[in-house]
Amino acid sequence: MTTIAQDSAIRASGMTKDEKFVIFASSLGTVFEWYDFYLYATLAPFFAALFFPPGNDTAALLSAFATYAAGFLVRPFGAIIFGRIGDLVGRKYTFLVTIVVMGSATFLVGLVPTFTPTYFPLIGEVGIGWTAAVLLVTLRLCQGLALGGEYGGAATYVAEHSRAHERGYSTSFIQTTATLGFFLALLVIGLCRTYIDAKTFAEWGWRIPFLVSLILLVFSVYIRLRLNESPVFQKMKEEGKGSRAPLTESFFHYPNNKYVALALLGATAGQGVVWYTGQFYALFFIILYLKLDFIYTYMLIGASLVIGTPFFIVFGALSDKIGRLKIILAGCAIAAASYFWLFGALTHYINPDLESFQQSHQVSVTVDKSTCQAIAPWNTPTPCDNARDFLTKAGLSFTTDFGPAGAAPKLTIKNGTETKTVDGYSVATWNAALLDAGYPGLTRNAQGQIVAKPADLSKVDWLMAELILVIMVIYVTMVYGPIAAFLVEMFPTKIRYTSMSLPYHIGNGWFGGILPLLATALVASYGDIYAGLWYPILISVMTVIVGLVFLRDTHGVDISTGSGVAIQRGSAELAQKA
Repeated sequence: MTTIAQDSAIRASGMTKDEKFVIFASSLGTVFEWYDFYLYATLAPFFAALFFPPGNDTAALLSAFATYAAGFLVRPFGAIIFGRIGDLVGRKYTFLVTIVVMGSATFLVGLVPTFTPTYFPLIGEVGIGWTAAVLLVTLRLCQGLALGGEYGGAATYVAEHSRAHERGYSTSFIQTTATLGFFLALLVIGLCRTYIDAKTFAEWGWRIPFLVSLILLVFSVYIRLRLNESPVFQKMKEEGKGSRAPLTESFFHYPNNKYVALALLGATAGQGVVWYTGQFYALFFIILYLKLDFIYTYMLIGASLVIGTPFFIVFGALSDKIGRLKIILAGCAIAAASYFWLFGALTHYINPDLESFQQSHQVSVTVDKSTCQAIAPWNTPTPCDNARDFLTKAGLSFTTDFGPAGAAPKLTIKNGTETKTVDGYSVATWNAALLDAGYPGLTRNAQGQIVAKPADLSKVDWLMAELILVIMVIYVTMVYGPIAAFLVEMFPTKIRYTSMSLPYHIGNGWFGGILPLLATALVASYGDIYAGLWYPILISVMTVIVGLVFLRDTHGVDISTGSGVAIQRGSAELAQKA
């Protein structure tokens, strides 16, 4: 009776001042880290023209996305390096180091010269060729390593300060940081592009958001220096129960290694692709394929983030009542079932003219099959590659037919009984053919030249477009809101930082981070602007199946004395032991 009364009193008392400061300080620093990391993600299409050689635009875009993905691919290695340090030395000092590395790397990106000569403030025209790309990739890798250590440290630190019945709620504030960091990146870039003319922004204005990170870094370090070590970690160290080899115990001792793999395949992989589809691929899809001006795209995405962000906390708190795993898997399942409809609806409400053109016209390209290759930065573009690149950039779905060997690419546009054919690939002639057919992405300027035409703003259904984006962000909050509590509860204190960080960063860094790269390649290869959605759909379905069959919820475990690994093994008794 006394225990019940004490528990009720604790629940009713709310968070203490110290608990609130822990959440604020941890979350604020992580917001700034995500801001640093996502500056590049937001500017990836723009960076294609800055740091990579001119030529095939889709290949340059894939190069930019590959660099973008490199930061994600290295994140698991950051999780291993910093996770080990965090389990040996402590949570606080480890994620203090990560924020210094991240902020410094981001600041330095703002100082890297571009591939071709462009204006550099105080110096003049500077271009350093492939060295620019190498430096950019190097700094991007440093960012990825730092983020690999940051998230696990912040989530573990907050969870180990939290009360058991509020762990989902408390850690959900950490989950808002990625979205808030993304929103902050959109805001700063949007302001720069609004108040700086396009030519100046292309020359040096793009550097400003990166240089601003130095101010954020100083403030974050000051805040984090005021934090104390996690009480759960301190207690473990005082009792001499720490791990001397967290990497070995995490990844080479059974059953922990088994559940590291299952946490990846049955939770974080699906969570990662749902997250990056709803926030990043939606952004790229609208700009690249639907041709909406970037400012309006940023406004739509930014508004969806503002509206959707509170739901991270809603689903985090809900997971304290009904469990973590079922919410995560439900989000994956609903997303997989509705993505094709949602992205088709985006086309309908943002660029109905493009949708109407696609419905009334069948576009095909006939090429020599032997000249077709994967569109990649290391391949020299062939006539087949250029033809597919042209139609992909136009945001058009098309079929590919194979003609005789040695034949030049041929464009065919059918509209009912009318067929127009253009032999040989030429940007000018293919643009003219599309414009004559009524393609809405082109127009003639006052000089009679054919130029790109953005989506007609008067025909955009802003309310419905925003609603669709908010729905996708709600999916993100379902899968991401409870994931920190689920992972923290899964593994024991002595190897928690290491064990939870790896599946999280493989799921988000590998499965999620390569999504824009793979989706863009799929679109170009299959000639369908929706083909890229198959990747997140299949991964989400895999996660639902693995999670339902092999995982149990961790809700209710005492993380100071036990872990969810014991729950997965079906032993309530073991769950209460170290």
